[in-house]
Amino acid sequence: MAAAPQVICLGEALVDRLGPLGGDPTTAPPDQCDDRLGGAPANVACALARLGTPAAFVGRLGCDPIGDAFSRLLAERGVHLSGLQRDASRPTRIVLVRRDATGDRSFGGFAGDRGEGFADQALDATAVDAALQPLLAEARWLQVGTIPLASPASASALEAAVRLVAAAEVPIALDVNWRPTFWDPAAAAAAGPPDAAVALMRPLLQRAALIKLAAEEAQWLFGSSDPAVIRASVPQQPAVVVTDGGAQVAWCFGASSGVMPAYSVPVVDSTGAGDAFLAGLLHQLCSQPQLLEAGSAEAVRFASACGALVCGGAGAIDPQPTDAQVEAFLAASL
Repeated sequence: MAAAPQVICLGEALVDRLGPLGGDPTTAPPDQCDDRLGGAPANVACALARLGTPAAFVGRLGCDPIGDAFSRLLAERGVHLSGLQRDASRPTRIVLVRRDATGDRSFGGFAGDRGEGFADQALDATAVDAALQPLLAEARWLQVGTIPLASPASASALEAAVRLVAAAEVPIALDVNWRPTFWDPAAAAAAGPPDAAVALMRPLLQRAALIKLAAEEAQWLFGSSDPAVIRASVPQQPAVVVTDGGAQVAWCFGASSGVMPAYSVPVVDSTGAGDAFLAGLLHQLCSQPQLLEAGSAEAVRFASACGALVCGGAGAIDPQPTDAQVEAFLAASL
């Protein structure tokens, strides 16, 4: 029997349609685009499973070829799927991803909507409640992002999960993962969150034991990219990690804080690097829970290596490393 999941990842699973370097996925010929399974919580679950930490995915996929392919991939990775929902009316979401000449990505609009939205938007709260309850006794983390808050049904499902884990005293790891087009398809890819979105995010920010933000998200939400400032401004004083792409990562865990440069690696595609980073961090925290209070540069270094290794291949999931591959990369980087 598979080990009970230590991390439950709840939220979206979708396809990232990567356009050609410097091109546009909306107009490029199909043979110049690269469809890759993705979605932050699904990416984290797959990355954790590959690292060796048992993980569950709770989300909703369409009854379509993409949904079938994703179900197979999650099962092959060993991800626990009792919380996976399927939707006969709505397709799995396709996200259009533009890549610049260096491989760095930005998210555009979506493809595949048949008029009722996408499967991830219709995550059912009652089914989430039923799936989570038997998993919580062994769970050490619930990992979520803010994208489910952009749609009423998925927001209700996320809120139900947060209530359940609070009662079970399971901590929440929140990756802000602000993506404006999920909230407003007409929004500019670089737009910050409007006040209404921030208001919906605030209860999550005030419940999380671990908050991961990109530097620009930290500025938008807290007016600072200093993890210690962010930690002090939230009532529960969570562990905070602020990533800044290929530049650096800064953290504040309890009394421990620091900054380290990102690993310099050739970038094929940076999609999913942040998700691999978070998976690496949760992998470390599951094996060494004391790090949440004591902090550890070693845990951040391990997580950073996970993110760097994902940049070396296309898509968010295929290049995810094993624990041994991360350790080998770290040993070679000394």
